Amino acid sequence: MASNVDEITINYSEDNQLIVKELDKVILSKGAWTTIVFRYQELNRAKGEYGPEKYTIRRYQKVDGTYRPKSKFNISSQAQAQKIVDALSGWIS
Repeated sequence: MASNVDEITINYSEDNQLIVKELDKVILSKGAWTTIVFRYQELNRAKGEYGPEKYTIRRYQKVDGTYRPKSKFNISSQAQAQKIVDALSGWIS
């Protein structure tokens, strides 16, 4: 578990193989509750290569000095991500 928000990652390995590869992250809010959006790829084990980019928004709560995952929303495609961007842009412009 991470004790500093900058240490939080979604990289995930099994048997010394990186299954979920974090490509980038943006910290949306810091504090006792932290929100981060990640850009990542998952390994297709059958093909031995990483699939298309995906995105996830995750919330963490700091408890006893470490950040613990509390909720997440996975954005499954670039098309879905673009629809979210368009909706938010329309609401705040």
